[in-house]
Amino acid sequence: MHVACVMDGNGRWASARGLPRTEGHAAGEKALLDVVNGALAIGVKWLTMYAFSTENWRRPPDEVRYLMGFNESLLMRRRDELNEKGVRIRFAGRRDWRVPRRVLRRMDESIELTKSNTTMTLTMAFNYGGRAEIVDAVRSLVAEGVGPDKIDERSIRRHLYYPEMPDPDLVIRTSGEQRVSNFLLWEIAYSEFVFPETLWPDMRRDHLYEAVLEFQSRNRRYGTVK
Repeated sequence: MHVACVMDGNGRWASARGLPRTEGHAAGEKALLDVVNGALAIGVKWLTMYAFSTENWRRPPDEVRYLMGFNESLLMRRRDELNEKGVRIRFAGRRDWRVPRRVLRRMDESIELTKSNTTMTLTMAFNYGGRAEIVDAVRSLVAEGVGPDKIDERSIRRHLYYPEMPDPDLVIRTSGEQRVSNFLLWEIAYSEFVFPETLWPDMRRDHLYEAVLEFQSRNRRYGTVK
């Protein structure tokens, strides 16, 4: 099973408590780890988290700087623990000049450390945009000289960031917001969605289990009739 999460509501969680928005991101770490551990407990093989979008660069500079440092320190604090649990860590998104080199180094270290793990694949969508991924796939096809008549869904999929990654079965977006926000646009064509009202820092494994139970009650038809 592949579960994808849009970790939404950190800023509102902090504002409701009279705290800076960055405190909401810090509180979200506990939620992330509990959801990861909950996913491991029920045998989820693929878990993808929307950590930082291509649009998030438009946020206040202080918040962006905080998020860069926070993600770096998060990897330093948690990668050994995740490695011991058999989690393979990967990152989906653009590795462009905006991402600090020290953050890219930590990402590469985490990938190398966990590359042989098979219990679960945790993909962090970082500097990621669904439209950007499709654009990058098409650019790669053009660069290879693939003719227009040879471009189809299979050829585009082969040029996505992780072609072997199965499409998400379930997408969870916290905080009650009901939109995609440029997340895995190609991959979620037939995903099921659950929109809990819970703000991300309050998200725990029990919320994950509730979402999975709701998913299991859905009738997935993929455009056909059953």
